[in-house]
Amino acid sequence: MTSPLASFARFVVCGGGVGLASGATVPLLATTMPWALANALITVASTLLCTELHALFTFTTGKRPGLRRHLQSGGSAAVAYGVTSAAILLLHTLHPSPSLLWEQTVYLTASGAAGVGRFLVLRLCVFGTAGGDQRPARRAFLSADSRSSTPATTLKPSPMQVKSMTVSNEASAMRGRLLASTMA
Repeated sequence: MTSPLASFARFVVCGGGVGLASGATVPLLATTMPWALANALITVASTLLCTELHALFTFTTGKRPGLRRHLQSGGSAAVAYGVTSAAILLLHTLHPSPSLLWEQTVYLTASGAAGVGRFLVLRLCVFGTAGGDQRPARRAFLSADSRSSTPATTLKPSPMQVKSMTVSNEASAMRGRLLASTMA
């Protein structure tokens, strides 16, 4: 996995680029269908595209995302949508007729916060495992090739574990001698 700052820069470029393209596409598509339907279609398509870009480019997983990652990414996008919608609803509750400047300020602030939150979720939970499907706790013990089950490092027991194993082995040997002497 690359550095968080480099990943975040790629996240902004990918998400921002797709967002700008989506913003231009919705009004064009809305000339042929209801605006809400055009927005929904473009939102789904852009989320799918962004998930592909994030897997391959932003978080450099080396492979395309599967259904699980698409669903997780879509869920994080839905939460981000909820955050921005809630922020605007709260603004209108507190100030029934806000200016366009206030609406844009609140929306962009909430959108930025939701974007940072979404980045963290994608980086840590959705694309945060080495090789894709291993659990994060196992990734340190697997080699760079996730299809290999060969340990990347040899684990050595600590001195306390060695002492515990030695005591355990001595106790087993003593039990064995005791059992042998009672059977003789």
